[in-house]
Amino acid sequence: MRRYRTLAWLVMAMVLASPGHAQAPAGLANVVPGAFKFKWIHGSVAAARNRDPRIQVAPYNQDTIVMRENIAVYWEAPFTYLLIGQERALLIDTGATPQASYYPLRATVDGILRRIASLRGVQQIPLVVAHTSGEDIAQNQGVNQFRDRPQTTLVPLDLAGMKPHYAFAQWPQGEATIDLGGRAITVLPAPGTHKDGVAFYDRQTGLLFTGDLLFPGRIQISNDADYVATLERLNAFAQNHPLQWVLGGHIDMTAVAGVCYLRHTNFKPNEHFLQLDADAIGEALKHARPIVGKPAAIIRADFLLLNRVSPDEEGPWPADLPPATPRAVLR
Repeated sequence: MRRYRTLAWLVMAMVLASPGHAQAPAGLANVVPGAFKFKWIHGSVAAARNRDPRIQVAPYNQDTIVMRENIAVYWEAPFTYLLIGQERALLIDTGATPQASYYPLRATVDGILRRIASLRGVQQIPLVVAHTSGEDIAQNQGVNQFRDRPQTTLVPLDLAGMKPHYAFAQWPQGEATIDLGGRAITVLPAPGTHKDGVAFYDRQTGLLFTGDLLFPGRIQISNDADYVATLERLNAFAQNHPLQWVLGGHIDMTAVAGVCYLRHTNFKPNEHFLQLDADAIGEALKHARPIVGKPAAIIRADFLLLNRVSPDEEGPWPADLPPATPRAVLR
């Protein structure tokens, strides 16, 4: 346990000491910049022998922290995002493992916030815990670690409680706002892979957090009409808001275009990047529209779309992607 805490403090110290970050591309000059200047821990062939931290803590910038569950703890290795404002912080998703002894998410978050509070000269930073879906998924199993935490607001997991919390009167239409104090987070209804799915847009950094809706991996569509409608809304939203990156809930893809790791794999040394650019929304929409009502497995360079088929379905290799050889080894 001391190891992951030490890693967290080292990472935080490095980012707080270094003001330099990658510049935002054209059209994003007004967003606060950040950078992914690190490599994700990639697990082990024998998970029991893995000695990496249970949680990898990686700063995008000093107020935006990305955390990833160790692949050896849970094969999907979901991501959790901590956004820190002047008055409170927002934790998006809580990971795949409820037991703090295996997955010390609350201790990690508390440590980061204590450090930030100390630097700011305040006693505590209140926390809001929200999820990209309330269904039984790998991104929300750690929520119970926060139920007795002081100064903590838990957004209801169930759709019946979540809709009035965000004041969504005409779901899935509309938007909500989480005010962190000088940092506003837009909450967007995003059903399609989950009936209660939501996405979070951070106006400060231009980051869009999409959970299972859009990520570099096997996108299992549960309602194709909802999925297309959500992508259309997000596509329109992206036309009017600076969008730096799309950040999903986990990574399944390899670095080879169109090639995905097998499910339940605990060793992923050749992963795709976490971040997708804004064009990924239009790419997903383009290929999702024609498969509404049809069973299909669509292979794209950065993700797979799976509609009305099993999560292990193999689709035809697309002619516009280079041949992936040796494909079986990388999967």
